[in-house]
Amino acid sequence: MTTPGTPPPTPTTFAVVGSGWRSEFFLRLARAAPERLRAVGVVTRSAASGQGITDRWSVPTVRTVEELLRGDRPDFVVASVPWAQMPVTVRELHAAGIATLAETPPAPDLDGLRSLWADVGAGGRVQVAEQYLLMPGHAARLALVRAGVIGEPTSVQLSSTHMYHAVSLIRGLLGVGTEEVVVNARSFTAPLLDPLSSAGWDPAATPQPRSTVLATLDFGGRSALYDFTDNQWWNPLRARRIVVRGTTGEIVDDAVTRMVDPTSPVTSPLSYRRRGVDVNLEGVDLDTVSFDGQVVYRNAWAGTRMSEDDVAVAQILADTGAWARGEGPAPYPLAEACQDHAIALAVGTSATTGADVRVTKEAWA
Repeated sequence: MTTPGTPPPTPTTFAVVGSGWRSEFFLRLARAAPERLRAVGVVTRSAASGQGITDRWSVPTVRTVEELLRGDRPDFVVASVPWAQMPVTVRELHAAGIATLAETPPAPDLDGLRSLWADVGAGGRVQVAEQYLLMPGHAARLALVRAGVIGEPTSVQLSSTHMYHAVSLIRGLLGVGTEEVVVNARSFTAPLLDPLSSAGWDPAATPQPRSTVLATLDFGGRSALYDFTDNQWWNPLRARRIVVRGTTGEIVDDAVTRMVDPTSPVTSPLSYRRRGVDVNLEGVDLDTVSFDGQVVYRNAWAGTRMSEDDVAVAQILADTGAWARGEGPAPYPLAEACQDHAIALAVGTSATTGADVRVTKEAWA
């Protein structure tokens, strides 16, 4: 939505390679915000899957990247394909000279990350769709950290999402770059009722073995605790938690504690204003997140009725469009995503072997 009297933002145009459920995620957002996001084409392997996409989303489809780019080019192309195919598709799009937004992760393993970086990294034309720091709550916490409300950040404890997504949050909140990190991880298995998944509710579910990975990440002066249980995104019996500690305070979920004078620690909440509650008729959206009377996050997609995760993905699409048009900074460069996944892979290796794993400086650093 725009303020009356101001010109609307330039719409972002994008195409997609791939026809899986993640591809349709992007198409759904374009339908939700057609003035801001326009999907102009999809590459599918078969005419049948292409017809299915067109029927559901009214977006034309083709079989090859060459066909896709033959007419008017979109701002960028989203590579939304399986892990093993991702480096192949990114290389193809890079060779075609089109700005690219790769789904996470950009390559399945460390050798794949190194090879992909060697081939396309120097071009600076690849971004990655890592959205978690753009989610409203995390964006508000990041704003407070960057404003120095809790001093210098020193540690993060995160039990929310997994692997590269979690690492992105940890690195962003700590403000660490591509320096070395030592990972120590362990995996534990215990019974857990898991009544809800991406397939829906399972009324017949019974407790089954589920793994929890606990890991420490030592960045040399700054640290993190990673805690993730299988299917934690969906399971309503496992909450999501985050702690960000700093030199003069901490953030625990939506509570912020800091010193306001030499003898007065004070705790204040992050307050979420949501439209459509009770007799509010503005719609059904998150509007703002505020702290001590100041708005620290404003939903740029209010009026679309998007979920908070959808808002974050829509924002990285819009940010990628602005970057591709030369109107804004790079939203999440390939180097950052390579570092995220390298650390995530180290968590998996350490959990399997029981030994510390050191992630050293890589070429993308």
